[in-house]
Amino acid sequence: MITKILGRALVAASALLVSGAAMAADYNWTFQTSETAGEPGFINKQKWAESVKEMSGGRIEIEILPIGAVVPHTDTLEAVGSGILQGHLTDPSYFAGKDPAFAMMGNLVGAWSDPFELLGFMQSGGGHELYAELVEPYGVHFIGAAATEPEAFVSGKPVRSVEDLKGLKLRAPEGMVYEIFSKAGASPVALPGSEVFTALDKGVVEAADYTVFATNQAQGMNDVAPYPLYPGFHSLPLIDISMTKSIWDELPADLKAILNASVDKFIFQHVYSVRKLDAEAVAEAKANPEIEIINWSGDERTKFRQIAQQEWENWAGKTEMTQRYYDTVVSYLKGRNQL
Repeated sequence: MITKILGRALVAASALLVSGAAMAADYNWTFQTSETAGEPGFINKQKWAESVKEMSGGRIEIEILPIGAVVPHTDTLEAVGSGILQGHLTDPSYFAGKDPAFAMMGNLVGAWSDPFELLGFMQSGGGHELYAELVEPYGVHFIGAAATEPEAFVSGKPVRSVEDLKGLKLRAPEGMVYEIFSKAGASPVALPGSEVFTALDKGVVEAADYTVFATNQAQGMNDVAPYPLYPGFHSLPLIDISMTKSIWDELPADLKAILNASVDKFIFQHVYSVRKLDAEAVAEAKANPEIEIINWSGDERTKFRQIAQQEWENWAGKTEMTQRYYDTVVSYLKGRNQL
């Protein structure tokens, strides 16, 4: 009996080995992200890769790498176009130095209060087509857009209105975000994300445009800057999911359809997982009597958006593409009574 059982086990093991060899992936790709390993966004992107493998029956395997693993985060566009990387999942704002349209399309500050507003524009308002056109000359195919929750705002002093931004020394990335905060009266300081906590802790800056509430809370930002603004009023970045165009062009139609569908699945999984983490982090922060969460009124949000709109208009004149994007997004927002 034992011999028979061992025999069946050996046969089963052999079958699994044969099956495993037969199921070797047809495509093995490396995609780089804009998060460090272990961040919620990075974990969700790993889950996306697992979903692609499952949906394709094992024909596609994607290795997800953290920020800077192969090239700096500002260089993934060229790396994907040349095939050094086969894809990326990242914030297009990082490419603003190559074309100002990336800044507008990556994070139109003050435009969106919910990720599905941005995704609605991308899918039905012309945003997808414009972004695909923007990246194509780089040898990149835009599969689709995702988004996260609005970013919270970290502050070491109460900021209850646009007026309170005046003179506030805050961390902001260079580009449109920096300019809008400057126009609102703040004193922006350009610092990399890795230096935000130390800068807040040592008083180099008083506040920071950083990331979502859950990540801020997990990293201790709200402990050193105990007046966070939530829900966020300013920043809601796009997530660009793209791959090497020459590889995309050679894919069979069914795998193209699977990749497109995988992005739709990722959108909901990512948004709602971050939303859940944010809710848990907010509850944790509220339980700390030393942290006060500030929520701006609708009037204050409108004031900030009006300042941002003027900067959108300034950026619109930079290139033909920035003007086309500005005209398209403003028309879309006006058509939905959001401007």
